Amino acid sequence: MEKIFSEIDLQQIVKRGNSLEKIMQQLHYFKNGIPTINLLKIASINDGIFQFSEQEIKEFCAYFDTYKDNYSIEKFVPASGAATRMFKSLNEFLTKFDPEKDTINSYVNLNKERDLSLFIVGLRSFPFYDELKEKTKKTFTDYANYNSDQKIYAIVKTLLTEKGLNFTNKPKGILPFHYRNDEILTPIDEHAFETDFYKKPNQKAKIHFTISKEFQNDFLKITNKYKDLEITFSYQTETSDTIAVNADNTPFRTPENELFFRPGGHGALIENLNQLQSDIVFIRNIDNVSQNNREVILTHKKLLGGILLHTKKEVDAALKKFQKNEMNEKNFKEIINFIETKMSFPLPDEFKMYEFDYQKEYLIKILNRPIRVCGMVKNEGEPGGGPFWVQDEKGRCNLQIVELSQIDSTNENQLAVFKNSTHFNPVDIVCSIKDFEGNKFDLNKFVNPKTAFITEKTKNGKEIKAFELPGLWNGAMAKWTTIFVEVPIETFNPVKKVNDLLKPAHQPNNLDSNSVL
Repeated sequence: MEKIFSEIDLQQIVKRGNSLEKIMQQLHYFKNGIPTINLLKIASINDGIFQFSEQEIKEFCAYFDTYKDNYSIEKFVPASGAATRMFKSLNEFLTKFDPEKDTINSYVNLNKERDLSLFIVGLRSFPFYDELKEKTKKTFTDYANYNSDQKIYAIVKTLLTEKGLNFTNKPKGILPFHYRNDEILTPIDEHAFETDFYKKPNQKAKIHFTISKEFQNDFLKITNKYKDLEITFSYQTETSDTIAVNADNTPFRTPENELFFRPGGHGALIENLNQLQSDIVFIRNIDNVSQNNREVILTHKKLLGGILLHTKKEVDAALKKFQKNEMNEKNFKEIINFIETKMSFPLPDEFKMYEFDYQKEYLIKILNRPIRVCGMVKNEGEPGGGPFWVQDEKGRCNLQIVELSQIDSTNENQLAVFKNSTHFNPVDIVCSIKDFEGNKFDLNKFVNPKTAFITEKTKNGKEIKAFELPGLWNGAMAKWTTIFVEVPIETFNPVKKVNDLLKPAHQPNNLDSNSVL
């Protein structure tokens, strides 16, 4: 360690609040590589994914409504990400297009730029259209004399750049997404409305957003109007940053000869989730909101919540029986059946050969963990992770949400399993983060550090390797009890590109295809 870090380096690490142990672990993975996930098979209906009838859904929703008041409930929404990717094609247009020489038609044909064409046709249907048009006219005083191509260029430049609306640098959470009842609504507003299903009489419903400090005032301007909600914020702290290295795996240094640390990715948010004190936490991405389909969305929120509460009740009862030595042979068999069928955790073949005391110890360990119930939608080709049966290094299988980057993509068998997935992870999760005695779990103890990522980046013109922590719903929750449930595609309405706002889920009416200029 002394050869790697100087005394000044160690002082920098202490000052930042980083863990030296974790830094050494990261350097180990840089040098030796990170083992890939071994996919056993896809999770599918009746084989890792539960599918419920309309009557069963009603019963679980009723169960949630009956027992929700016994628990403190909160929603957790990662919302710090900038909207840069949302405007990727428009940013490329600004870079490549010369309004003095080029035409929109030639640009679209040359670059096969369908996204730009759709943006232009649907411009009037975006909720920010009126504000954008006024701002463009003020910024470009000669706008009225521009030809149609120059007007489009001016509009896009106003939308994205600092002198205009600067949308490309703002967080998605504060952007206009919807227009309803003569009001412009952001994702924050929609998440606020979504708290209806878990509100309690005479209590404020809770939402927690993870945000960037620099935009806190922008978030507050929106959230301050919701006096009936308790809305809190946290930030991705420097202590979760990870060290970067050169190609030879030695620590990368800045021109000032300091160690260089980078944000550890959304897996760092397990620290933020770990700070929450509520019993039950719903997790949903900031951009997965809908102008419509609210009844379907809230019904299936209750479904997931009802399954979680029912599972937790059974788990807590079993653990209390173990604690009081009230376990008989019949109860023992029922618990084994519950773990294998309802908790989707097949016990290893050798379990039957264990001594009885070790069997009890093993079951207690399986039961006494955080629980997550994850909605899964049918796979329609969206990029991202999905539900799989995974085999660990001991040959045991369990359910995990796996991203493509976690597997060996040069292995044709593994790639085939991944591509054959019938379902997709929309990040629609409800968690129980307290044990049977009401004590908070330390969620850091349930992270699998071997599911991190190594990526290639550049810094100061030099190639570097970066370390990304296990993803929040991937390796960061790898050792949780995991239950997958099919939910309808109507519950999944992400806005990954600006043109997604033109889809029916985000539009009050049909698109207006009239002239936009």
